[in-house]
Amino acid sequence: MGEPYVLNSMMHFNTAYPTVTNYLPTLIWNGYSQEHHSMCCTWSNEQMIAYWTGHGFENVALVDAKAFDDTDQAGAYVDSSQFGQTARLAFAGAVLRGADEAARSALSGTRTVFIIKQLKGAGVHKLGAKSHNLYPPDTLDAAHMIEGLKRRALSPEAWAIVRENFVRAGGGPAVKTSVTEHVLQINPLPALPIREFPVGDKQVPATTFGALVAHVGQHDPRFVVTNADGNEASAMANINVALKIRHPVTDDLYNQGPAGQVYEPLNEDACAGLAASLALFGSRSLWLSYESFAINGWPIVQTVTQAMAELRRRTPSMICMFTAGALEQGRNGWTHQRPEIENYFAAQMRNGNVYPLFPCDANQIQAAYEWALGTHNKGIAIIASKSPLPVYSTLDQAREGIEKGAVSLYESTAGAKTVVFAVTGDMALLPVFEAKDRLEALGVRVRIVSCANPRRLYRPTDVSWSTVSEPDNAFMDDDHFNALFDGDALIGVSGGPGGPLEPVMLRSRAPRRDMFVWQRGETTASPGEIMAFNGITAEAMTERTQSLLA
Repeated sequence: MGEPYVLNSMMHFNTAYPTVTNYLPTLIWNGYSQEHHSMCCTWSNEQMIAYWTGHGFENVALVDAKAFDDTDQAGAYVDSSQFGQTARLAFAGAVLRGADEAARSALSGTRTVFIIKQLKGAGVHKLGAKSHNLYPPDTLDAAHMIEGLKRRALSPEAWAIVRENFVRAGGGPAVKTSVTEHVLQINPLPALPIREFPVGDKQVPATTFGALVAHVGQHDPRFVVTNADGNEASAMANINVALKIRHPVTDDLYNQGPAGQVYEPLNEDACAGLAASLALFGSRSLWLSYESFAINGWPIVQTVTQAMAELRRRTPSMICMFTAGALEQGRNGWTHQRPEIENYFAAQMRNGNVYPLFPCDANQIQAAYEWALGTHNKGIAIIASKSPLPVYSTLDQAREGIEKGAVSLYESTAGAKTVVFAVTGDMALLPVFEAKDRLEALGVRVRIVSCANPRRLYRPTDVSWSTVSEPDNAFMDDDHFNALFDGDALIGVSGGPGGPLEPVMLRSRAPRRDMFVWQRGETTASPGEIMAFNGITAEAMTERTQSLLA
């Protein structure tokens, strides 16, 4: 770590998991941080130690190169490559001993940090790593590069020792010794307690999902749910009741206790980071968030799913579920409604191992989680509502939509011309079904298609599926695609942006196409008002359909 900006998250984690100490922060306290001076460059050693001690670290090991300098260098940060041979070896020995003692301390249950205070990157690039970019003049013909290499050169005998150290370090090659090179054995899960709700019933997708999450946690003690904004606010209190919020103070009112499996740091970066790292190391996890706040943590998921795409071993997929999407969160428009993150997910669908899922109801969200739990080395984001909404699909239809990418929820029996509504999400279906009634009264044939897993709706050539671990080449073929989406007009509808519907618009043969999607947030009192503000209404859809078919 270059600078100590993550200590608050570490302190929170230490409080929640006081016995987990199999990590060792190592700070290279340098004086430079990329292209500027380190923000802590004016601190004394005592200030630095106090800073880490104040954040819960009981043992702060600090090795200062200045104490070994035999060349009278100016400043608090010195270049060890300028030392004489005896001083260089003494400094290197102090670093090795300090690292060994710090590691033993950390693995023995003491919160420990190891700090090396020196000028790093000495001489081989810009002196003191003043820049982390190579520029055209930085070649092996440049004088500063040549001088740096000469100054740091070792004899052939010394290089032989370096090579031997690397061979022996860690007990052997990393491919044989590192936990990240092996599949972690985790508890097999019994069948999920999936309930089939009758079509036409009203159920809360988020609560239905929470029941399955609770089941997973009760059968897998390693399973951790991370959430920053409160499961109760997202209609998933059943998760907290079953698995408990992890907290040193036991309180039944808040469903919390020291052995809880729900981690709530009120920090989306920490939520995404812990869930993603658990998945990367081979354990099941789940990140829950309001869709609007997820943007703070999603870049971490992007980084980890990229790593999963390149791993030589299987991991459980990184699974997220985001509730209170734009249409539901009618209040606090500019602070809470940020559905544009769905375009972020959509852009990553072409990576080969990222899947945004848009279940249409309580039956399909169960199918979505069931499918996600059976996948490996993927990043999966499930987007669903926390409001009671109609059930549109049977369980068989729900599974078909997740597995194949899309499923027809409704089709008129008659009509001179056909309009197809391609819909992502659940709440966005409300105005679509209302528009259906109006259009049928006008003699228009209507087909409503739930695009639940749009990554499957691309063509194989659109996605880098063959370049990733655990490749998935299941894409809807042209015949099935055309049977779903062919019509005289195609209208895409989303409670979020239009990106997830790209594969439909890309492949559709409909002669006329249009979209009703998110435009921007506003403070409103109800979902209906925010949909109307964005033009997502039955009246507008009816008028647009008539215009397209005219």
